[in-house]
Amino acid sequence: MCLIVFDWRPQATNGALFTLAANRDEFLRRTAEPLHWWQSAPDVLAGRDLVGGGTWLGLTRGGRFAALTNYRAPHEMRPDAPTRGTLVSAWLTGGDGIADTPLRYLAQVARHGSLYNGFNLVVGDWTRRELAWYCNRGDLAPALLPEGTHGISNAVLDTPWPKLVRKRAELAELAGHAAPLDRLVTMMRDPQIARDDELPATGISLERERALSAAFIETPDYGTRGTTALRASVRGEAIEVEAVERSDDNGSHRIVRPGDFERRETFLVRPQAAPG
Repeated sequence: MCLIVFDWRPQATNGALFTLAANRDEFLRRTAEPLHWWQSAPDVLAGRDLVGGGTWLGLTRGGRFAALTNYRAPHEMRPDAPTRGTLVSAWLTGGDGIADTPLRYLAQVARHGSLYNGFNLVVGDWTRRELAWYCNRGDLAPALLPEGTHGISNAVLDTPWPKLVRKRAELAELAGHAAPLDRLVTMMRDPQIARDDELPATGISLERERALSAAFIETPDYGTRGTTALRASVRGEAIEVEAVERSDDNGSHRIVRPGDFERRETFLVRPQAAPG
C-alpha cells in the first residue's frame, strides 16, 4: 500500500466517522488475494499477501482497522527483514500477547520496529474512537491522530509529496459531501505525474521518481494493484461499515488492466454488551 488518504471525525454523533481511499502498489509478480473474509479468521475482511502471509489493509466485524505503507529508503532495505504485512494482520486477528488498544499496540510494535524495513502503520478501533500512527523511521513515537484529513505515502504522515497533497484535498471535499465510494475509487486511479521540480529525492532514479509520483502507478514490473475505499458511519448505537475494492487481480494472479474485479461489503459494528 503506497498511498492512503483518510478523513477522521472521532467526535461524530451521526454520519461519517472515518472515510478512506487507498492504493496498493506492489511488484506485479507478487501473488496476492483480493479483499475477502478470511477463512482462518472469519471476522477479518482484507486482502492477503500470498508471499509473506500478511496484508496491507483490513478491517473487522468488531470495528478494528489497520493499513500499512512501505517507507521509501532503498539503500536501507534488508532482504532478511521480517514481512511487514503481519503487523496489520496481528492487530486485526488479536489474540494472546496483542495489546488491546491502538496506541498500546503501536507501542508494542515500536519496541521491535528496528527489525523491519521502513514502514508506516495506522491502526484504529472505531468503537473506542481511537486511530493511531507509527513510523519506524525517524524519531517520532506512536501517537493518536487528531481529527482532520490526513495522508500517508512512502514517507512520514502528511509529508507533502504532490500526489498526497492533491488526493488529500480531493478526499476532504468528497468526504464532506458523503460522496459514493465509487467516486473515491475513481479519484485514486489517477495517472497524473508530478512536475520534475515537485519530485522528492528518495534515492531512486529521476525516471523512477516520475513514475512513482502518480497516484495510480503503471510500470512494466510494478504498479497499483488495487484501490480500496471505505466509510465507517455512526448509525445510532451501531457503526455502519461500507467497503469497496477494485482490483487488477481477480484472484487468478493474472494482472488485468484496467482493474475488472470488484468486491463490496456492508456490515454493522454493534457495541459490545457490558459484562454481566
